[in-house]
Amino acid sequence: MAEVQPNTAFEWIGGEARVRDLVDRFYDLMELEPAYARLRAAHGDTLASARDKLFWFLCGWLGGPDHYISRFGHPRLRARHMPFRIGIAERDEWLACMAQAMQETGVDPALQARLAESFAGTADWMRNV
Repeated sequence: MAEVQPNTAFEWIGGEARVRDLVDRFYDLMELEPAYARLRAAHGDTLASARDKLFWFLCGWLGGPDHYISRFGHPRLRARHMPFRIGIAERDEWLACMAQAMQETGVDPALQARLAESFAGTADWMRNV
């Protein structure tokens, strides 16, 4: 019997619980790893709100429930990130942190590659310096 392929990246990653695992590991790494200190500093005193917002956003972006849109409307990613300095170093830290989080949470390597490509395009578009 042939293996059923997931319809969305959301299904492929394993649904909401796995997206939450990824987001939590991403922000945990930001707190723990000196390599992500610049990224952590940009997030202010607490990461609780950022954790929820990224979780809600990624669920919809991956093809699952539109939690973010139902709460805040269109993501307007670039506009919402304009107050923060995002240059090449910040972009690269974000991408490295997410790549590490994907690997450490066991995201399928083929999905990691696809997501890394999409994240890279979006992260580069977010640059404002």
